[in-house]
Amino acid sequence: MVWQQVYDPMGSMVVSTLLAAIPVVVMLVALGFLHIKAHIAAGMGLVAAVGVAVFAYGMPLGMAGNAALLGGLTGLLPIGWIVLNIIFLHQLTEQNGSFKVLQDSIAGITQDRRLQLLLIAFAFGAFFEGAAGFGTPVAVTAAILIGLGFSPLAASGLSLIANTAPVAYGALGTPVITLAKVHGYDVMEVSAMIGRQLPFFSLLVPFWLIWAFAGRKAMWEIWPAILVTGASFALSQFLVSNYIGPELVDVIAAVVSMSCLVAFLRVWRPKTIWTSVSLKGHEQDGGAGQVPTVPKRHPTADVVRAWLPWAILTVFVFVWGLPEVKKFWNGIWAPAFPIEGLHNLIEKMPPVVPAPHKETAVYTFGLLSTTGTGIFLAALVGGLAMKYSPVQLLATFFRTIWLVRYSLLTIVLMLALGTLTRYSGTDTTLGLAFANTGWLYPFFGTLMGWMGVALTGSDTASNVLFGGMQKVAAEQLGLSPNLMGAANSSGGVMGKMIDAQSIVVASTATRWFNHEGDILRYVFFHSIALACLVGVLVTLQAYVWPFTLMVIH
Repeated sequence: MVWQQVYDPMGSMVVSTLLAAIPVVVMLVALGFLHIKAHIAAGMGLVAAVGVAVFAYGMPLGMAGNAALLGGLTGLLPIGWIVLNIIFLHQLTEQNGSFKVLQDSIAGITQDRRLQLLLIAFAFGAFFEGAAGFGTPVAVTAAILIGLGFSPLAASGLSLIANTAPVAYGALGTPVITLAKVHGYDVMEVSAMIGRQLPFFSLLVPFWLIWAFAGRKAMWEIWPAILVTGASFALSQFLVSNYIGPELVDVIAAVVSMSCLVAFLRVWRPKTIWTSVSLKGHEQDGGAGQVPTVPKRHPTADVVRAWLPWAILTVFVFVWGLPEVKKFWNGIWAPAFPIEGLHNLIEKMPPVVPAPHKETAVYTFGLLSTTGTGIFLAALVGGLAMKYSPVQLLATFFRTIWLVRYSLLTIVLMLALGTLTRYSGTDTTLGLAFANTGWLYPFFGTLMGWMGVALTGSDTASNVLFGGMQKVAAEQLGLSPNLMGAANSSGGVMGKMIDAQSIVVASTATRWFNHEGDILRYVFFHSIALACLVGVLVTLQAYVWPFTLMVIH
C-alpha cells in the first residue's frame, strides 16, 4: 500500500509546523539545556519523531520503523565508520609518541594559538572537507587541536565554526553535483552562483573564528595573517567554482590558503604571542592553564616520520574521494538492499514536487568505496610505518571501538531521527513554513537550507530535500532559480556546526564525552548569526543593485 505524505495534517500550517518541530525541539532541549547524555537525547528525539509521524501525520508504524532503520544503517556506514577510523589513527599516533613530535613541528611554524587555528582548523580542515567531507575535517582538526593543548570546548567549537565556508563544495563537489542532478539545475551555473555567495564568508569566517576564540582586540592584532588566509581561499574558491567546476574548489583553495599563510609567516610575526588555549570567557572549560613552552626541536627524520601517517591519510582520503575510484570499488562489491515496507511505498506530493513522486529507500553497503575504508587502510599503513605489529594494530582498533561506542550509538540514533523526518514529511512541513514568506523568501529560503543541514547533517541531503522546493518557489516569485538553489547550499553550510552528527564527531575526536550540550550551546549563536548574514546577502542579490549583477538566471 502506497502512503502519500501530508504536509498540513492539522488543517492549519501554524499547528502542523509546531507539531513537526517537536522531535527536533525535544532533542535540542534535552541535549543543550537539560544536560542529558547525547545518545539518550537522540533516543528521546527519535521516540518523539515516531509519535508525531504516526499519530499526527498518519504514517504507518511499520514504515516509520523502517525509515528509522535505514537512517541507523546510514549512521553506522558511512558516518560512524569514518569517525571510528579517524580516532583509530589518532590513537596510534598518540601511543607511539609521534603525535607529540607533530605538535612540536606545528608550534615551530608558529606558537601563536590564533595562527595555529587559522592553519589547522580553517585551511587544513578545508582540505579534508574538499577531499572527503562527512565529518572527516572536524574529526581530524579537533583531534590535532586537542593534542596541541587547546581546551576541549575550544578544539570542538572552533573546528565546527571553521568547517563552514568549504562545506558546499565538500567531498569533491558532491552537494553541488547532487543538487544539479536531482533537481535539474545546470551544474556549472549553480556552482558559479554558490561561488558568488560563499567567498564573502570565506573571507569573513577566519576573522569570525579568531574573534570567537580570542576576542576582538586579539583578532585585530593578527589581521594581516587572517586577511591572507581568507582572501587567498576566497579568491581561489571564486575562480575555480566559476571557471573550472565544483569538484576541486575546496582542495585547490585549501592548498593555496595554507601555502600563502605559511609563506606569509616567514616574513611576518605578531607583536605578541597569544598563549591561551581556552576560549575567551571560558577559561574553566576543561583545559585552561596549558601555557605552551618553547617547542622542542626534533631531527628532520623524526618530524617526517611524525607527519607520515597524516600524509598517508591525506593521499588515501583524496584518492578514495575521486568519483572514478568510488565507481571502481562499487563495481567490485556494493550490495544494495531495498528496505522492504518502505521502498517506493511513500509518495512525495505537490507543491513540493510537480507531480506525485515515489521515494526510493535503498541501503547500499558500499564498504569498499566509503571514505572510512580509505581512512582505515591509511591507519593500517601508517601503523605499520610506525612499527606496530598486526596484533598491536588489532588490539588498538578494538580498544577504539570501545572508546567511541556511545558516540557511534548517538550517530545511529541521530541519523534514524533525520531519516524518519524526511520520509514522514515533517521536515517538508518546516520547509513550507519558510516558503510562505513572500518577498522575504530570499532570506527565509536561505534559512531553509540552514535548517535542512541542521536536521540531516549533510549539505547534500539538504539539497536533495529542499532543492526542488527552492526552484518552484523562486519561479513563482519571479526570482532566479539558480540564486535560490545556491542559497539553499550556501545557507546550509552554516547549519553544519549545529547538526548533531558533527557535534558528536567533535566531542569524540576531543574525547570530551557527554559534553555535546556544552558544544551545542556554544556554537548555536555563531550558526544562526552567520546563516542570517548569508540570508541578507542573498536578499541583496535578489533585489538590490549592484548585488543583482552577480545573479545567474
